[in-house]
Amino acid sequence: MKHIEVVAAIVIFENKILCVQRNENKLDYISKKYEFPGGKMEAGETKEETIKREIKEELKMDITTDREYLTVEHQYPDFHITMHSFLCSTKNANLTLTEHIDFRWLDKSELTQLDWAAADVPIVNKLLSNG
Repeated sequence: MKHIEVVAAIVIFENKILCVQRNENKLDYISKKYEFPGGKMEAGETKEETIKREIKEELKMDITTDREYLTVEHQYPDFHITMHSFLCSTKNANLTLTEHIDFRWLDKSELTQLDWAAADVPIVNKLLSNG
């Protein structure tokens, strides 16, 4: 079974959390699902370097990584994912979608309105349980 290690940014701006929607995908279980932005680590990169690079590439946004939040291990039908999430901040909410089809800035209480990718659900649940 393929194993993928990724990082995800919980980007917070003025108490709102950035949620991005995946594009259509041949894998039904992740197609058009919402997720926290991020991506795969490259050889020699730290998690923090990866997350800053991925957010710059995917959203044309500069972020600051504040602290590691939660590492999720999830088994999808076709692969296993290890996702390291970080609480991050940004100086402004401006972004440009390059890979995703939608984004929303939501209050914590609104996160349950979205159809999340399964690997992101534990992060949503922790955010909700921590006020």
